Amino acid sequence: MIWFTASRCWIAYIYSACFGLVPRQHSTGGHSTLCGISKRGDRHLRYLLVQCAHAVMHRATQRTDRLGEWIRSMQARRHPNVVACAIANKLARIASAVLTKHTAYDASRLKLAD
Repeated sequence: MIWFTASRCWIAYIYSACFGLVPRQHSTGGHSTLCGISKRGDRHLRYLLVQCAHAVMHRATQRTDRLGEWIRSMQARRHPNVVACAIANKLARIASAVLTKHTAYDASRLKLAD
């Protein structure tokens, strides 16, 4: 059962957190440590997003847009499973933006962090 909607998750981070795609945090004494993904929320949707991310990773060499460049730079620096979770998180945030703004996906408006 999906208990959230796009209108309830107005912030993309909250939307990806509903799928359990954000890292767990452990902090004590002012020191913050990022752990693996939290794995909370709908297991099936998280599985589908991660599988979609693996498919996007395999086609990253054919992409010429900014998302393709970001994926290739992540693949050069990180483990493939970490990259897949990062892409799944990015896809969940893109889906959140598309659903809340009622617009089509526009790759030219994509903002990427290094």
